[in-house]
Amino acid sequence: MSGSNIHAQKVSVIRAIKKLVDCLVNIKDETGQFLLTLEDGRVIDTKGWNDWEWTHGIGLYGLVKFHEITSDPEPLRIALAWFKDRFEAGTTKNVNTMSPLLTAAYLHEAHHADYLVHLDSWAEWVMYDMPRTEEGGLQHITYVAENYQQLWDDTLMMSVLPLAKIGLVLGRPEYVEEAKRQFLLHIKYLADLETGLWYHAWTFDGRHHFSRARWGRGNCWITVAIPDFIELLALPPTDGLRLFLIDTLRAQIDALVRYQDQSSGLWHTLMDDPNSYLEASATAGFACGIMKAIRLRLIPKEERYVQCATKAIQAVMANISESGELKQVSFGTPVFDDLEDYRQIPLTSMPYGQSLALLALTEQLRTLI
Repeated sequence: MSGSNIHAQKVSVIRAIKKLVDCLVNIKDETGQFLLTLEDGRVIDTKGWNDWEWTHGIGLYGLVKFHEITSDPEPLRIALAWFKDRFEAGTTKNVNTMSPLLTAAYLHEAHHADYLVHLDSWAEWVMYDMPRTEEGGLQHITYVAENYQQLWDDTLMMSVLPLAKIGLVLGRPEYVEEAKRQFLLHIKYLADLETGLWYHAWTFDGRHHFSRARWGRGNCWITVAIPDFIELLALPPTDGLRLFLIDTLRAQIDALVRYQDQSSGLWHTLMDDPNSYLEASATAGFACGIMKAIRLRLIPKEERYVQCATKAIQAVMANISESGELKQVSFGTPVFDDLEDYRQIPLTSMPYGQSLALLALTEQLRTLI
């Protein structure tokens, strides 16, 4: 590829990223359909930008990653303003509301703000007060459900990565060791030996995988989280945990190659069910994770992996509207006992859709710099 072509592609990617960011902070729930009303009367806006949920945590992470490689001040300004407003208001601690603390740890480490008291409070809660399953797993407690004895694949991205990062930033190795254990425990109960994909959830209360759903976006959190975790911990090449994580990741990526829809480059929301709809936020996560795994040499730069990631990033770009909205994104998805319920989740623009696309395009930008 010539220098002029690389420059043109870089300009195109940055333009798309800025449109995604603009849409991210301006999404609104015009109908109230996607508001989350709690028993105590609080209303959580999971769609708009001005609330505190995992949807916003992923958005913040995308912003800080884009800022890291471009030094663009705007995503940094947006993130700092979000934390100023949210920390002043406070929120309930759970698996999902832990998500923004990953970005807070990055901002604290870079001396953009002093979040010591918040990092300490949230990480101590995860370590010592968060509900646990059998074998000490982080129980996937949310605003609306205790999810007794349940492990979900989302938890590694939403709570375990933040715990590890805070442990590194604050010099608390016990947090990092606990994060390692959580990765191993979640792999033990959620990685599907048959396909290489991951189940959405496991419960010790009855010991089963519910509907045995191999759900798209849940799988994409794994594809994103494992390379990030290996990079975060700077695990040496011969480290046993690193090798185990790489084998787990490669088994999943091999499955991604098999299940990708060849005509669109997308994946189905139920990954092994071609009758479920094609979904773009999971596709963005897969594109990001596969590209990063190649860049970090966690998987070989083989044609099938490169082609899979290339098709995925093209599919993401094709689903970004003129206004910067990532289309074909499924709404937040609980664990279901019936696979049909996954097929019925509505499609709507969401902060995590914007941010997964942002993470994917930012990773692509790394190859163009």
